[in-house]
Amino acid sequence: MDNVAIEEMFSALGPVTVKRMFGGKGIYFEGRILALEVGGDILLKADAESTGAFEDAGSSQWTYDGKGKLVKMPYWSVPEEAFDDPDDMARWVRLAYEAALRAKK
Repeated sequence: MDNVAIEEMFSALGPVTVKRMFGGKGIYFEGRILALEVGGDILLKADAESTGAFEDAGSSQWTYDGKGKLVKMPYWSVPEEAFDDPDDMARWVRLAYEAALRAKK
């Protein structure tokens, strides 16, 4: 996904910064990472408080194979219906930002 599309997706928050990392991109707002772009997919940050909402929406958690052991990361796919509804997308990106704020504590 190109940076312009990413910036549009997160426009409900305000201007985001997109930085290359890990073969993908990190998406930051006010200095806090709230999402990743990996292989063309956007993954939103979640935590104990918001994971249930992502699960209920049918999102999948980002995992990878770490030396034969499945490693679960605190990032989840964007619910499909959010791509068709800017208000819904705004809700999800705000949830990711709230998780990013809580992670800093």
